Amino acid sequence: MLTAGERVTDKTSRDVLSRGMRVLGHGIREEPWIFTAGVLGSAFFGLLTVASAFIVGAIVGEVVVPSLEDGRADAELLWLIAAALVGLSVIKVAAIFGRRLGAGFMQFRLQARYRRRVTRRYLDLPVSWHHRNATGTLLSNANSDVEATWFPIAPLPFAVGTVVMLLAAFVSLFVTDWVLALVGVLIFPALFGLNVVYSRRMAPRQARAQQLRAEVSAIAHESFDGALVVKAMGREAEETDRFAARARELREALIAVGRLRGVFDPMLETLPSLGTLAVLLVGAWRLSQGAVTVTELVSVAFLFTVLAFPVRAIGWVLAELPRSVAGWDRVQRVLTATGDMPYGTASAVGRGTPAALGFEHVSFGYDGSTVLRDVCLTVPAGKTVALVGPTGSGKSTIATLAARLVDPATGVVRLDGGDLRLLSGEALAGSIALVPQVPFVFDDTVRANVGLDRPGLSDEDVWAALRLAEADGFVARLPDGLDTMVGERGTSLSGGQRQRLTLARALAGHPRLLVLDDATSAVDPRVEAAILASLRSNQQGPGASILVVAYRRATIALADEVVYIEHGRVIAHGTHAELLATVSGYADLVTAYEKAEAEREREHAYEEVTP
Repeated sequence: MLTAGERVTDKTSRDVLSRGMRVLGHGIREEPWIFTAGVLGSAFFGLLTVASAFIVGAIVGEVVVPSLEDGRADAELLWLIAAALVGLSVIKVAAIFGRRLGAGFMQFRLQARYRRRVTRRYLDLPVSWHHRNATGTLLSNANSDVEATWFPIAPLPFAVGTVVMLLAAFVSLFVTDWVLALVGVLIFPALFGLNVVYSRRMAPRQARAQQLRAEVSAIAHESFDGALVVKAMGREAEETDRFAARARELREALIAVGRLRGVFDPMLETLPSLGTLAVLLVGAWRLSQGAVTVTELVSVAFLFTVLAFPVRAIGWVLAELPRSVAGWDRVQRVLTATGDMPYGTASAVGRGTPAALGFEHVSFGYDGSTVLRDVCLTVPAGKTVALVGPTGSGKSTIATLAARLVDPATGVVRLDGGDLRLLSGEALAGSIALVPQVPFVFDDTVRANVGLDRPGLSDEDVWAALRLAEADGFVARLPDGLDTMVGERGTSLSGGQRQRLTLARALAGHPRLLVLDDATSAVDPRVEAAILASLRSNQQGPGASILVVAYRRATIALADEVVYIEHGRVIAHGTHAELLATVSGYADLVTAYEKAEAEREREHAYEEVTP
C-alpha cells in the first residue's frame, strides 16, 4: 500500500511504459549510429546464442550419445568439436564487446550531454528562478536525475538484440517441434507481462525515491553551506535531526523499492528455469513417442537455458523505466523552465568612458510581491551616487536590476540612453560590474580569483586592481602572494579581505559602471573611505561611474548625489547635506547608524585600554 507521499497521478502509473519508451526514443534519435552499432553487436550475439544451442544439441546427439553407446570416441572429431566451440566463443566475445562498447559509450555520451544542457540552462535562467529552487535540488537535477534518465539506455541494445534472438528462437522451436514451441509461447509472454506489471508498480516508488534524493541533497548542502551559522547558534542537533528525518524517509522509500524488487526479481528469475523444466518434461514425453530426437531435445532444453539470462535484459530495461521517467521529468523541468533573459546585439556606445545609468519608471516584484514601484533615478557619467534606505526598501533589487541580473516588470533601465536589454552579453559584462553584499571567493589562487582567466590580463593589471581595492597590502603579506590558495569560499581570509578581493575582481575588468551593493560593510571605515577615494581619483584609467548602496556617513559624504528610498519608492534625492536638512526619515536613519558606529568604536577602544 502506497503512502500519500508515494502516490503519483494515475496517468503516470498507467503510461510509464509508453513514456519510458519515448524517453529512450529521444536518446536513440540523438545517438543513432552508436545505438545501431550496439544493436548489431547484440543481435549478432543473440543469433550466435541460438546457433550455439543447436550446435551443442548436435554434439550431444551425434557425438556424445553414440560414443557412450560404442564405448569409444574419435579423438580427431573431439578436437574438431573443441575448436568449433572455442571459435564460437571467440566470435561471441567479439559480439559482446561491440554490444557493451556501443551501449556504454551511448549512455555516457547522453549523460555528459544532458549535464551540459542542464548547466547551460542554469546559466541562462535569471537569478529570480534560482532563488525559487534549492541548490541541492539543482545539483540533483544535473547529476543523479541525469544519470537516472539514461540508466536504461545501457541494457537497451542488449534488450533489442534479445528480441531478435527470441524471434529466431521461436522460429527454431516451431521448426523443431510445435509442442515444445508452445512452452516458449507460454513462458516468454508471461515473462514480458510480469515485467510490465513490475514497472507499473515500481513507477510511483521510484519517483518518490528520486524526489527524496534531491531533498536530502538540498538539506545537506544547506547545512554545509551554513556551517558557521549552525555551529555559532548551537543548532547542530536540530540540523542533524532535520537531515535524519528526511534521510529516514529516503531510506523507507528505497526499502519500498527494494521490497518490490525482492518480490518480482525471484519470479523473473524463476520463469525461464520453469520453462527449461517444462521443456525437459514435455520433451521426454515427445522423445518417448518418437516425435523428437535426442539432438532436438537437447538443443531446445539448452536454448531455454541460455535464453534465461539475455531475456532478463528486457526486464532490466522495463524495471528501470520508472526511474528513467522520474529523472526525465525532473530534468525537463529545468530544460523547459521559462524566464529567459536573452541578450541583444548592441555594442556599448561609450567604450573607455564612464557610463550613465538611468531608471525610468521601473517596477519589480518577487513571486507576486511588489518590491519596487515606479522608481526613477540617474547615475550621471563619472559621478558617484549613494543609494540609502532602511532594510527591505529595495536597494539590493535596484543593484541587481542595474547589472541586469533580472529585468524590470515595467519600465526601462538604460545605459548611456540605450535599453539595457538590447546590449550583447559581452558588452554588458564589459560595461557593468556588480560587487554583491555577500562576497564569493573561489577555492583557487588570488590571481585566479581576481583575473578570472580574462584574456590579456597580466599580473600588473591584477596588482593595479588590488591597489584600487586597498587589497595589495594583505595580498603581498600572504605566503605565496598571488599564488596563495585562499580555500573554499575564501576561508583563510577575513570578511573584509574577501570583500576587497571581490571588489578587485570587478575592477580588473575596467568596468564603466561599478555597482557596490554594501560591498565594503566588513572593512574598517577608514579603509572603506580610502577605497572609495581611490576609485574616484583612479589614475589607472578613465574611471567609472559608481552606484553604491551605503549606510555609513563617511561613505555617503563621498557621493556626488544621494538617493533615498523607502518601501520601494524614491522619496528624495540630492546632496547629503540637503537630505539631512529636509528629509526626516533620512536624517533619522543616518544618525541612528552613526550613533551605533560610534558606540561600537567606544566599546572597542575601552576593550583595548582595559587590562
